Amino acid sequence: MRKSRKIIYELRQNVIIWAVVCIITIFAARLFYLQIVDSEYKNWADSNAFLNKTLYPARGVIYDRNDNLLVYNQSIYDIMLIMREIQPFDTLDFCRTLDITREYFEKRMLEIKDRRLNPGYSVYTPQVFMRELSGNESGIFQEKLYKFPGFYVQTRNMRNYRFPNAPLVLGYTGAVSKREIENDNYYVPEDFSGQTGVERQYEHILRGEKGIEILLRDAHGRIKGKYEDGIHDKAPIAGKNLKLSIDIELQAFAEKLMENKTGSIVMIEPETGEILCMVSSPAYDPNLFVGRQRGNNFAVFNTHPRKPLMDRSIMGRYPPGSTFKPAQGLVFLQEGVITPQKMYTCNYGYPLGWEGRPKCHEHESPLNLISALATSCNAYFCWGLHDMLDSRRRYSTIQEAYNVWKNHMTSLGYGIQLGIDLPSESRGTIPNSQFYDDRNRGRWSSGTIISTAIGQGEILATPLQMCNLAAIISNRGYYITPHVVKNIEGGELDSRYTTKKWTDIEPIHFDAIAEGMRHAVLHGTCTGLYMNDLEVCGKTGTVENSQGRDHSACIAFAPYLNPAIAICVFIENGGFGSTISIPIARLMLEKYFYNEVKPESKWREEYVLNTVITPYIF
Repeated sequence: MRKSRKIIYELRQNVIIWAVVCIITIFAARLFYLQIVDSEYKNWADSNAFLNKTLYPARGVIYDRNDNLLVYNQSIYDIMLIMREIQPFDTLDFCRTLDITREYFEKRMLEIKDRRLNPGYSVYTPQVFMRELSGNESGIFQEKLYKFPGFYVQTRNMRNYRFPNAPLVLGYTGAVSKREIENDNYYVPEDFSGQTGVERQYEHILRGEKGIEILLRDAHGRIKGKYEDGIHDKAPIAGKNLKLSIDIELQAFAEKLMENKTGSIVMIEPETGEILCMVSSPAYDPNLFVGRQRGNNFAVFNTHPRKPLMDRSIMGRYPPGSTFKPAQGLVFLQEGVITPQKMYTCNYGYPLGWEGRPKCHEHESPLNLISALATSCNAYFCWGLHDMLDSRRRYSTIQEAYNVWKNHMTSLGYGIQLGIDLPSESRGTIPNSQFYDDRNRGRWSSGTIISTAIGQGEILATPLQMCNLAAIISNRGYYITPHVVKNIEGGELDSRYTTKKWTDIEPIHFDAIAEGMRHAVLHGTCTGLYMNDLEVCGKTGTVENSQGRDHSACIAFAPYLNPAIAICVFIENGGFGSTISIPIARLMLEKYFYNEVKPESKWREEYVLNTVITPYIF
């Protein structure tokens, strides 16, 4: 009996002990969850005593190469709220003060509380009710702020643009995406970041570092001043300023010439790789992406058939046409297919080819490389490609020969991203031999892809790549990666933008190509670029277009020796290269070298400004 009682006593004792242990464990786990895992309780506790106010840094400003201010900051004001602190107030008076409707007020409050639309929502943390009020609108609201408990005003900076130019280079800022918030703990919902252009590429340099101001509350939630005299506050650190290589006056002039046209102008300083002008047309005034109408304007541009948001300079993929012939000549010289004196016959075109026979215009025949570049002879470069790909004396298979050709083109900047300091650069297209094997079941020859010889067919390039070729030729064999930022306040550029990149073409071969381009200006297809006091070298391109009128293109550099500038002009549906691209290039060179249009070119300027080229939109 005593033994059974003892057992029962021990069992009860164990139950009580385990019950106490379980209760303690549950309380400890709950405390751990509330204090460590779940921030909701901490937010509630902190919000009773403190208001943590974010101090936004001034975003770095942007200048052009001549220290003209391009992008600056202007103070704007956001209406913030903390949901748990809101008390009954006159919503009609609130709506009248902010000039909004009661329907908008109710809709906005529901959106703030919807965790699907507003991830991370908490009744204890500040939320944006309305953003980007002007100083006048904010002042009116702050006069009545005491009537609206739970609301306060937060100051931020908004971008402003001094000139209505270079929108795709500069880019714009916009609300951060969910992905940006997940990938970078700097951002919280409703923050802004660079979305395109320089604003996006240099976001981490421009944005600076946020600060914080900790304000103390009393038992009624009223602000009593800074917590411990502000010793825990952190001042914001302003973003660094950028100086671009862009010349805004040159850029504005180029944009004026490109009105009512679709295409691009790119100008590069060969010695440094700095881009002085980069125009994509059509474009827009960057100030249209500032303020509360940003979303509406974006929707209009995003659905516009002429795609003004697309930077054709680096995203446009076009057949380069005859502007590709200098690159062909370089490859043929490097591989010993031709010499500068090598003669080919042209009887109004190339006689072979499975996919069409490239035609040609009237000129001397036979002719050498320099004359072929000057007259833009199609047959010459078709014969050169034939001799390189179909001759088994140099390469055992056509695939081997083609891959050698492709690798040279890659070293000249085609079929790759050049690495410009802007987002969304296209590679263009230089197919590999496998592409043609697959398409032709392994049986093909130069005739199958003969349009490649004259920059047509599958070959696609950006205007930046075409301009870079002109820079390579002017430098006699190297280029520095094109870039739009000249220097960074207190920092250095990436070494890519200061290091020479030599092609795999021997420098000796560039002299013949440059001479051919000089002859094109003296007595060939580029005579519209001829100037008495400036030795210009150029190459036209009339780009066949299956969807309408041909595209007009040209590349050029000047002077012939010790070049200062390289240029590409590409006009969609512009017709012959000499029709519109050459006059535009001539005017741009005059503006660059003389800072004005020369009197003898006033008729060119009038002609270009009055030329309207209607694009073919499908």
